Amino acid sequence: MLGAGLVEVPRVPYRDPASAIMANPMVAENKRYCSNCGEPVGRSRGDRPGRTDGFCPKCGTGFSFTPKLKAGDLVGGQYEVLGCLAHGGLGWIYLARDRNVSDRWVVLKGLLDTGDADALAAATAERAFLAEVEHPNIVKIYNFVQHDGSGYIVMEYVGGRPLKDILKDRREAEGPDASLPLPQVIAYGIEVLRAFDYLHGLGVLYCDFKPDNAIQSEEQLKLIDLGGVRRVDDVDGAIYGTVGYQAPEIADEGPSISSDLYTVGRTLAVLSFPFKGYTGKWEASLPPREEVPVLARHESYDRLLRRATDRDPGFRFQDASDMADQLTGVLREVLSAGDGQARPAASTQFGMERFTAGDVFEPLRPADAAATLPAPLVNSADPAAGFLAGLTALEPQRLADALASAPTRTPEVDLTLARVRIELGDTAEAHAVLDALPQEDWRVGWYRAVAVLAAGNVTEAAGLFDELYSLMPGEAAPKLGLAYCRELLGDPAGAAVLHETVWRTDHGYVTACYGLARARLALGDRAGALQALDSVPRISSHHIAAQISAVATAVRDRDPGEIAEADLTGAGARLAALNLDPGRHGLLALEVLEAALGRARASGGGAGTVLGTPLTESGLRRKLEETYRTLARLTTDRAERHELIDRANAVRPLTVV
Repeated sequence: MLGAGLVEVPRVPYRDPASAIMANPMVAENKRYCSNCGEPVGRSRGDRPGRTDGFCPKCGTGFSFTPKLKAGDLVGGQYEVLGCLAHGGLGWIYLARDRNVSDRWVVLKGLLDTGDADALAAATAERAFLAEVEHPNIVKIYNFVQHDGSGYIVMEYVGGRPLKDILKDRREAEGPDASLPLPQVIAYGIEVLRAFDYLHGLGVLYCDFKPDNAIQSEEQLKLIDLGGVRRVDDVDGAIYGTVGYQAPEIADEGPSISSDLYTVGRTLAVLSFPFKGYTGKWEASLPPREEVPVLARHESYDRLLRRATDRDPGFRFQDASDMADQLTGVLREVLSAGDGQARPAASTQFGMERFTAGDVFEPLRPADAAATLPAPLVNSADPAAGFLAGLTALEPQRLADALASAPTRTPEVDLTLARVRIELGDTAEAHAVLDALPQEDWRVGWYRAVAVLAAGNVTEAAGLFDELYSLMPGEAAPKLGLAYCRELLGDPAGAAVLHETVWRTDHGYVTACYGLARARLALGDRAGALQALDSVPRISSHHIAAQISAVATAVRDRDPGEIAEADLTGAGARLAALNLDPGRHGLLALEVLEAALGRARASGGGAGTVLGTPLTESGLRRKLEETYRTLARLTTDRAERHELIDRANAVRPLTVV
């Protein structure tokens, strides 16, 4: 179920433990550093080989990179060592067999340097925290044992491959600039965030996440090497991290939930594009979006990464579950962009669109745009939540009156009141209500943006919606608000990108479909506008309205010389397929027939038919006369009847007496 069941990640076969044992367990010289001061140690000089044991020449701290266990050792009277699997920042990792439990495979993790107090404290902390952990995405800790004065953590064996190696394999196969497919990367990120959410709920920070520290086995992802974990309230413990992944404020402020989530953002970046310089030039930032193709293609993913890795911890995600929700929304967008298939899902933050701004030809008005935008969901924990749930069907003025008599004045009551004031056109009062609420609540910012848009201050509203988009990159609502602003500011290309993203991902936002059609028309792409309208599903309650708009889009406001025969026959076929009342059918038929007549007079007609009539001037005139007279019989307005009859007489073909 990697990636919320939305994406199929290639399976990583379970690896036979025996095949994973290192033939010659050595720590490469370029990875030997003093655990106290960080200076290189154990390096070769000239003809003198590097040492695996010794003392740091700068601070005098002892170091040892030699495995303390060898094949055949029996640790804790229970675990038979088979060999070394790998080495990490905090110790060697050994494969062993548990003689007391059905000879199951286990992993022993010891200290890299048993004389280092901080490393010992970290291992002890790992033992204390992880004994409580029980999560499918986190390696299981079985035991903690002593052997020859050293401590070892006994963990389950996870027979797969680290994400670092999965990325390395892809680059070896496809070239040094290859990266993992974005859906696969996001799927990994969602799983990691689930594990982080669990750890944070226990009051534990992971601290040192990177591609080395997650293993995929079969179709499951697990966090491993939890040696750097610490309690959220631990202000004195040693801090472990990795350059390029660690948040910049760690040295001064220590780790936090936001710094943990920072490491996830950096890992997503490293896995999803060739992130050259992530430990140097871009150690604490991301390259410009336009320089990274995958970020240029997927704006929402770019915004998610930039929020997750922002220099300001206060702007980053503060909750792993929230980041996972937004990342899942981004995943739906990415997948829909790849195959064109909608992947709708209920938002955890917003309801659905409240109205549909569906006229393709009428200019969009700011107040109408604001009225369509989804409303944030009511916090069910608010004391007035039940009271508000019973008012959802009331008209705005009656709802405002009911809110004035609310049994308790809570934030949810005030937010609802602000929304109602916006709907009633009293944006000044809406701002007054919002000013009295806690400004850190994103919903205050949302309603402020909606109020500014409704008042016609479109440029200011665009800036506010842009900020909300960066805050919630996986949500449709901020994109809709920003798309409306771009449309109103005369940027149909920018509006089209956002409307298309929303509509392609979730066909529940029909207003985005109409916005896309308007934007494409403004760009001169009438075929694209028709394609958008035709994509409204037949099962949708908006299908007929969209097809009516499509009929008009095919022929309205066009020069006769630019209308192709296929445009006319297509519009006629759409109209004939609609089960409309005679009046509505007749009015649309007039538009199609008038356009066909204009084309016939300009180019001499065509070989096909429209609405059962040959595309000749005489045939179209007779059909138009018939349609005008049918509409004249249907109307109850005498003046309108006379006008329709006059038009019928004017358009009838000339006859010879």
